[in-house]
Amino acid sequence: MKSLARRHFLQTCGTAAIASITAPAFAIDRFERINPRIKGIALSAYSLKPHMQWWKGEQTDGTLDILGFLDYCAKLGIDGAELTSYFFPKPLDRTYINQVKRRAHLLGIDITGGAIGNNFSHAPNSDLAAEEVKYFRSWIDHFADLGAPVVRVFASRGNVKAGTEDQVIANVIANLQQALPYAEKRGVMLGLENHDIMKNVNYLLEVIDAIDSPWLGVTWDSANLTATPDPYAELARIAPHAVTAQLKVMTQVNGKPSSADFTRMLKILHDAKYGGYVVLEYEEKEEPYNAIPEFVNNVRQTLATMN
Repeated sequence: MKSLARRHFLQTCGTAAIASITAPAFAIDRFERINPRIKGIALSAYSLKPHMQWWKGEQTDGTLDILGFLDYCAKLGIDGAELTSYFFPKPLDRTYINQVKRRAHLLGIDITGGAIGNNFSHAPNSDLAAEEVKYFRSWIDHFADLGAPVVRVFASRGNVKAGTEDQVIANVIANLQQALPYAEKRGVMLGLENHDIMKNVNYLLEVIDAIDSPWLGVTWDSANLTATPDPYAELARIAPHAVTAQLKVMTQVNGKPSSADFTRMLKILHDAKYGGYVVLEYEEKEEPYNAIPEFVNNVRQTLATMN
């Protein structure tokens, strides 16, 4: 189906009908899910942003580095950690990467994935796109060296001007097609997040369907959605494509924050035969050190009722 025709179809059909058409076949075709299960709980380094020592190459007043973050994950008794590029020191050398890898292993923490602040919306082969390629490859190298199986990537960064959506999506597809061979070479899957323009899951599905690569999937984020009365139905549409999944305290109902129903969220992943960690990402105003332990315990208790 041509992309514009498909988009019109998605926007005019009911959500339930769309889900029944697009969701189950994709996971079977692209991902072989043998004994799928939610493996455990991981924490995203972004959850402790106010306390991190580095932010996009600049030193901050924070006291927590990546090694300390791994220690914190171990104290929480969780099994995994998602590491965000923003919080690594700059310049970053192989010695520090090796220290992180060693610390995670000794603590029994799996590095479940990485996250980078890329932008694939620039015109392909432009100077801006070339800079993004350089940035992307450098971080794919770092995360491959760390043993991360998947890296969370973005389509765009910031708002997309009205009327430019078609061009942005075309650019994202073209840039992803150029990026994926390098990710495959380094053995790293890419998880395109429902973020920015991709909060509209119609656009996200359009990109995923346009690219025939087993190295591309979705970073399923429970909170990032355009205004909808039923975020759970929208999340169910993209769950079969998930190669990593982020769970937050809140979701969005009609564009307004609403407490997430963890049971419903995790059931969506379970029913989609998701295999892997649930990565918790805390973004609320309460002090993270106070709120995260309760967040972890609530999700842990919910998972226990499902097993």
